[in-house]
Order: sequence, then C-alpha cells, then structure tokens
Amino acid sequence: MGIVSSLIRGVFERLGTKDSRVLMLGLDAAGKTTILYKLKVGETVSTIPTIGFNVEKLQYKRCEMTTWDVGGQERLRRLWRHYYTGTDALIFVVDSADRERLSDAAEELSAVLSDPGMSECKSVLVYANKQDLPEALTPDEIASEMRMSEVAAGRKWWVQACVGVSNNGLYEGLDWLADRIMESA
Repeated sequence: MGIVSSLIRGVFERLGTKDSRVLMLGLDAAGKTTILYKLKVGETVSTIPTIGFNVEKLQYKRCEMTTWDVGGQERLRRLWRHYYTGTDALIFVVDSADRERLSDAAEELSAVLSDPGMSECKSVLVYANKQDLPEALTPDEIASEMRMSEVAAGRKWWVQACVGVSNNGLYEGLDWLADRIMESA
C-alpha cells in the first residue's frame, strides 16, 4: 500500500501546479547565472561567462519554472529572440552598481519586451542585483532609469533589490513571480 499511497500523493501534489517557461536575460556580468544556481542548488557556484545558455527547472511554491539563462554578451544578444516563443515570464537581471551600462540594459529590455515573440510574457521581474556595492542604485531608481512603467506597459512588473551571491532578496522576487504565474494559470 505504500507505493500506491505515494503515487496518489504525488498526483495530488501535482494538481494545481503550473508549468511555466521563464526567460532570464540581462547584460553580461549582471549575475544571471549566479542567481539561477543560487535558486537551484542554494549555494554560490563558480561561474564563467555564459556562451549560449543554461536551463534549469526551478520548483517553487506550486510552480515548476523551466528557466532559460541566456548569455548577455553584446554579440549574443541578437540571439535572444530565438528564446522568446512561449515565454510566460521574464527575469531581467541588472547590475545596480554599473551606472554606465544601465542605459544599455534599459534599451535591451525595451527591445525584448517590444518584440512580437514576447507577446505571451505577462510578468517581468527585474532583479536589481549587487545591492551590497556602495554605488548601487535603489529599486525605485532602477525602475525610473529603465522607464519600467512605459517599457513594461500592459504587463505586471516588479523591481526587486537583491544580492545574488548571498541570497538576499532572491526569494522575495521569486515569491512575486510565482504568484503572478499562478494568477495567470
């Protein structure tokens, strides 16, 4: 009877679970891969610049998020559009202390969200990463500089302060995203 009860429990646990496709983008060195693996395995892993992509399933609350972390180097950004189709939510990671490239990040986010391939994307989480650095902009400053109200118009969006290497703020952002995904289920 133990096997049968385990199977039944597994079925009931899956009821109400939402499978979703999440795209994780941002400029190079923003901390995308660090954040992905901090959320996946709970520890900081040594990373190198992503050439191509990493894909992991994140199980959180009642969501199973297939998360695509795509390299952010300038020469790779033109390939991002190949990952857009079927995207339910976007995580865009910004280096909050890199003021010189914030306008580049804003332009890239605007281009991503205006692409017809992203029409299914209903939620945008911006991780304002590296908040532990002295020059880091606040989430409100990031939202203003990136023109979030305009760029993400018609979508639900949130800017979450975080420190990817220490976990600070990561789960608060994931809470927000999981709730939005479940709302759209």
